[in-house]
Amino acid sequence: MKSVKLGLAGFGTVGSGLAAILEENGEWIERRIGRRLEIATVVVRDLNKPRAAATAPGTEFTTDLTRLTTDPEIDIVVECMGGLDSAYDLIRSALEAGKHVVTANKHLLAERGPELFAIARENGTGLSFEASCAGGIPIVQTLKNSLAGDRVLEMLGILNGTANYILSEMTTKGMDFATALSKAQDLGYAEADPTFDVEGFDAAHKLCVLSRLAFGLDYPLSELPIQGITAVTPLDIELAREFGYRIKLMAHARVVDGKIEAGVHPALVKYTFLLARVGGNYNAVRVVGNAVGPVMLHGQGAGDTPTGSAVLADIIDLAKHIDRSGCDEAYRPDNTGFRNADIPLAEILPPEESRSSYYFRFTVADRPGVMAAISKSMADHSISIAQAVQKGDEQSEGVPVVFITHESRARDVAACIDEIDAMDFTVQPCVSFRIL
Repeated sequence: MKSVKLGLAGFGTVGSGLAAILEENGEWIERRIGRRLEIATVVVRDLNKPRAAATAPGTEFTTDLTRLTTDPEIDIVVECMGGLDSAYDLIRSALEAGKHVVTANKHLLAERGPELFAIARENGTGLSFEASCAGGIPIVQTLKNSLAGDRVLEMLGILNGTANYILSEMTTKGMDFATALSKAQDLGYAEADPTFDVEGFDAAHKLCVLSRLAFGLDYPLSELPIQGITAVTPLDIELAREFGYRIKLMAHARVVDGKIEAGVHPALVKYTFLLARVGGNYNAVRVVGNAVGPVMLHGQGAGDTPTGSAVLADIIDLAKHIDRSGCDEAYRPDNTGFRNADIPLAEILPPEESRSSYYFRFTVADRPGVMAAISKSMADHSISIAQAVQKGDEQSEGVPVVFITHESRARDVAACIDEIDAMDFTVQPCVSFRIL
């Protein structure tokens, strides 16, 4: 029986993880699908670099990307190199050459996914991307297949393991942000330049990809509100704990009166919720369907074999439909989850119109009338107070005054904060987080 031949672009964390799984589970996979999966060609930048993972003796290593698209023996191209331009050109060329593609590239899919899905549709080829979101968690197939009969009402996720690890260390060990980040880098959880992770961009890429599957609508990355975790302090984590919350970097999207509200930002999550208890570099996604209700998936969000496992799941799904001549003419993969139709643009709820409860921390001079002035400003902006506490500290320049609000409109919250920050008793700008 003809084996299914794979061409890998990149042999770093994901590519080597895939190779390790195939080496260990090859016979088991063959029992599953009746086909042998074989890595035929691997494209790398440096042919002389030592490789941690082994491949079959016949595997060819090359620096020429065109080998993956021009070799008629390669059935599935696996893009694991990341980036935008070169990855886009490779995937487009592979799809136009009639080859299925599996990718873990959430940034590319967030930016240019609709273009690539259109090319795949025109050529009757598969473009699969389970590994692009939440590592080994099968959220893509869950949204595309298992929950296909539900209308998704809301999706909440911890989609970046680096940020979650940092916040977990700050919460459990009292570290400041810089110390926790340094530890994450030492352990290999964070890159030397951690911007994409700690500023929320990585989670935003994944949210854009998942929102298309959840709602059948495209919320453009350029329109998505994004806030990272660099402003989170041990003081805010401790104060949130006193109110019964944990601070997490949350990606969220929901339907509000037919419009989509979405964003990525640090938020307070009630400690009794499962999402609040997701620790370390793990990911989790909570989906609420109109029929099934809430469903939560939890697992490793990155790493060689967890992400390699997600890549392999897509390969296996595609391999089942490849006949001896290559792509099965009777098989048209449903890449978008909506019969390969173009995903229409979402009608977006303006971020300033979104409604949520909030956490405010004002740092103010410790003198009479401050609480009354803050309370009046909040009332004038239609913000109702649920809880309040003032923390005295004679050693500090100012004292923190903390409020938990009832549901308020973001536009009113911003105006209120601006007004209070301008008052003569304010020592430092307000720190505010949404409560989800």
